[in-house]
Amino acid sequence: MFTIGDFARHGRVSVRMLRHYDAIGLLRPASVDPSTGYRAYAADQLPRLNRVVALKDLGFTLEQVASIIDDKVGIEELHGMLRLRRAELATRIAEDGARLRQVETRLRAIETEGAMPTDEVVVKSVPAVRVAELSGVARSFEPAGVGPVIGPLYDELNARLARAGLTPVGAPVAYYEDAPDGEGVVVHAALPVNAEPGGDHGLTIVDLPALDRAATLLHRGEMDNVMPSIQSLAKWIDANGYRSTGYNREVYLECVGDRSTWVTELQEPVTR
Repeated sequence: MFTIGDFARHGRVSVRMLRHYDAIGLLRPASVDPSTGYRAYAADQLPRLNRVVALKDLGFTLEQVASIIDDKVGIEELHGMLRLRRAELATRIAEDGARLRQVETRLRAIETEGAMPTDEVVVKSVPAVRVAELSGVARSFEPAGVGPVIGPLYDELNARLARAGLTPVGAPVAYYEDAPDGEGVVVHAALPVNAEPGGDHGLTIVDLPALDRAATLLHRGEMDNVMPSIQSLAKWIDANGYRSTGYNREVYLECVGDRSTWVTELQEPVTR
């Protein structure tokens, strides 16, 4: 038998925690001295303590822990819970990281408030182009919403082009439109190709229409940080008597290697 202090040391928990577990009936001492009230624990109680701590660290409440342990959850089920919790935490970390990057991007946009590009914006016509494309729906037009959708689309598009024996003949193009149900935005990941629509290559081949007039601006760096460039373009459009007529396109002129060196042309359709 162990004193409460010895048992706490062997279980790598605090004495206060063991007293709390006793108070709520989660882990009772093996015996209690009736005259002194001293608690004593047995070595065969360590497995229950291990399960209590593991389940608590997985995010379960102590009430849920008691229910799970009383149902005699086995080691394989605990491993399954651990894998599920690990996946949930990884997702949360990724989402928190994306949220922090968006805050940083908004701060950069705030820092550049009042700055107006002069000769950086070019108004030009954009010719039609035939593309192979795959599409998906993002929850929002924010970089944090588009990024997780467009990356896998391009991976799959490149894989299908390789299987079909088709070679892209130009820079990747992304374009967007409102989702049919009004929730989110449809993301189109496209690559210019010399191929006819139809066929059995598992690809959608369409003619991306020309833009009679587009305000264009080069964004340098990864697309997670595109917000200041987008807003600079918007300021220029408004200040120069133009009106936007739709989502901007993105042409990835340089998109290999270090993302900080990427160059993307933003093409926003405009009219006077």
